[in-house]
Amino acid sequence: MQTPYWLDDIDAARRTIVELDPSLARAHAQTPAFEWRRRIGGFEGLFHMIVDQQVSLASAAAIWARVEAGLGGEVTPDRVLATDIETLRSFGLSIQKATYGHEIALAHVEGRIDFDHLERLSDEEAIARLVAIKGVGKWTAETFLMFCEGRRDVFPAGDIALQEAMRWADGAALRPREKEAYLRAEAWRPHRSIAAHLLWGWYGAVKRGEIALEEPYP
Repeated sequence: MQTPYWLDDIDAARRTIVELDPSLARAHAQTPAFEWRRRIGGFEGLFHMIVDQQVSLASAAAIWARVEAGLGGEVTPDRVLATDIETLRSFGLSIQKATYGHEIALAHVEGRIDFDHLERLSDEEAIARLVAIKGVGKWTAETFLMFCEGRRDVFPAGDIALQEAMRWADGAALRPREKEAYLRAEAWRPHRSIAAHLLWGWYGAVKRGEIALEEPYP
């Protein structure tokens, strides 16, 4: 696994992708410096990401705190598999998320994926292993590799916010579809994760009203 960027690395990577693709110059100029949004990795990181999905930040934090406490402070595949679905649900998980927790843990125990040595796999191999697990979609796999495993050249092209920011950058009338977004992001190799961070930062600032887009950025 590659080590995540430090602040100087991020600044250098941002300058590089703008040189490779001047359409990102506006996003770069309007988006302040940011740190790498690193989260805990491995099995715990993926399970945590699943738990966080489709709930508010406050709810996700509260539920995860109950999960950690209920598992005795050790969120491991063995602990999760030793805890039945109904008990997991009592921590605040939906039956679907509790089931996915078991599925992810089982994949590790059975050797279908090794969370302790995921760095041995290429990005493509890791994504393929992850999406083979019930409950893990491609967006989840890609963002997990970015945020939890620190991978530098992953781009979750199915993300609507990224697609919208790409539309602004290119002054296009329509958002790119997922396949088109993947192709568009090829220009930003080997810094696609930084490009994603930049576009997310820009998108967030616009939506919060901190940046006003001008024509031709509808």
